[in-house]
Amino acid sequence: MMWISLCLAFLGLFPSTVLGDQRLKTCSDMRMLYSSKGFSVAGAPSAEISGEHLRICPQGYTCCTSEMEDNLAKRSLSEFEAMVRNASNTVQMMLTTQHNSFDSYFQELLDQSEKNLHRKLTHMYGLLCAENSKIFKDLFSELRHYYKGANINLEEVLNEFWSRLMECQFKHQNPHYQISDEYLECMVKHAEPLRPFGEVPRFFKMRLTRVFIAARSFVRSLSLGTDVVKKVSQVPPSPECARAMMRLMYCPHCRSMASVKPCNNYCLNILKGCLANHADLDSEWRNLVDSMVQVADRFNGPSNMESLVDTIYMKIAEAIQTMRDNRAHISSKVLQGCGHLKSVSKRSTEDDPRRRGKPYSVEERPVSLATPPMDRLVTEVKMKLRDVRQLWVTLPSALCSEKVTAGLANEDRCWNGQNRGRYLPEVMADGLANQINNPEVEVDITKPDMTIRQQIMQLRIMTNRLRNAYNGNDVDFQDTSDDSSGSGSGDACLEDGCSRRRFFNAATRSPVVYAIPEQSGKSNPGNGGNVLQCSAASFHLLALALALPFFCR
Repeated sequence: MMWISLCLAFLGLFPSTVLGDQRLKTCSDMRMLYSSKGFSVAGAPSAEISGEHLRICPQGYTCCTSEMEDNLAKRSLSEFEAMVRNASNTVQMMLTTQHNSFDSYFQELLDQSEKNLHRKLTHMYGLLCAENSKIFKDLFSELRHYYKGANINLEEVLNEFWSRLMECQFKHQNPHYQISDEYLECMVKHAEPLRPFGEVPRFFKMRLTRVFIAARSFVRSLSLGTDVVKKVSQVPPSPECARAMMRLMYCPHCRSMASVKPCNNYCLNILKGCLANHADLDSEWRNLVDSMVQVADRFNGPSNMESLVDTIYMKIAEAIQTMRDNRAHISSKVLQGCGHLKSVSKRSTEDDPRRRGKPYSVEERPVSLATPPMDRLVTEVKMKLRDVRQLWVTLPSALCSEKVTAGLANEDRCWNGQNRGRYLPEVMADGLANQINNPEVEVDITKPDMTIRQQIMQLRIMTNRLRNAYNGNDVDFQDTSDDSSGSGSGDACLEDGCSRRRFFNAATRSPVVYAIPEQSGKSNPGNGGNVLQCSAASFHLLALALALPFFCR
């Protein structure tokens, strides 16, 4: 009996060591946390109770009832969704800011170039500009429509502009003749081989078209990136993910371990399981970012976009002057090939002082821009894009850091999903296929999320367009032309009788390249009859858009 008394006294001195710390603990921390989440603590235990009723957290002694566990599970799910949404909002805001900066600056370049053209031609040619300004206004209108994604063939727009300008010049140089539409058609046919505008049309074809192709592809890729991030962030977590997030975020509180932070690797495995489909975006997302950076590089250098767009007005003025200088030779060849014209007046408008204008003096400066130069915008956007290049594979670690895990220094004293201690399982690799043995989240690798698969396809298509644009090949944006609705097929024709089209050097038009998703790592340019082969019914609208031919107006 004396030995028994001594043993009991010994156990009374060291209860936590011998009995495994099974003394009932107070639940004041849990009640405080539960109340801070907006729940009533009326049914919350004041001290630990037996946890056989728990379905998510470990069933040891606990401070949580079944109702508390259900409420906190829902709360952990909504908080996880908010974390993903907040992370995506940061990326969306960055992409939107870069889109708006680039778009505003490019359109301002166009506006100022148009104003400078009107200013210079008015000084050079007087009423010539005023009477025929619609030709120039229509050109810039078409350039804007094209940039915004309208289904317009840019080279045909330029060909038509040169034809109309040639007609305008020919009429202006021969005001005492009556000139019919049929004669103008003949004139264009005979005058074009003489290169009436010198090298300017070739300059527009070779350099300006590349700038516009690259600019509209780049700005559309920024919009698409924003849209992809938004849609992916709205993909709901699986029920298995919701249970795992509860174990990560609130089960330690139920076990009276409010001060014990989750193990870093434990958090990573949960987040990699929850975001497995998101990680599958990584390859195509990186391809998109790399292609955007490549295209952005086209905007800098000695032939940068800023100087080329700003050169439009000077080149057009140069072309007009070239035709004026060679008017005698051109008129002679046209009259020789098309016949003589009927005279209607002996007075030439060239003699009208109101029409002659005056030379363009050095003091008459072009309108300048007040916004930052293009090189600064390009440098910033490239830096921002590189920051999010690995967005989808770094998201789990970013969210775990936000959750403030214990870190590697405390890996022996962190919450491992069951208790305080080291987390032993290895960290899973990224992506859906690598989650087959995830110890924390049950993931069905045979059922990929269809919303994310659709966004992967969109990224692939946009990357192909950027690669084509980088090489100077035009692509069709009809299927993603959100901001150009109504401007693609009919409203860009502003000229009276513009159905009568005579294209200047139309035979120089290069083939149009259509964006077809890569199937084996290689670009697959096709033509208007190609159709995207896709078995999923959810891609049928995308496939239909790709099948539409890129008709010129």
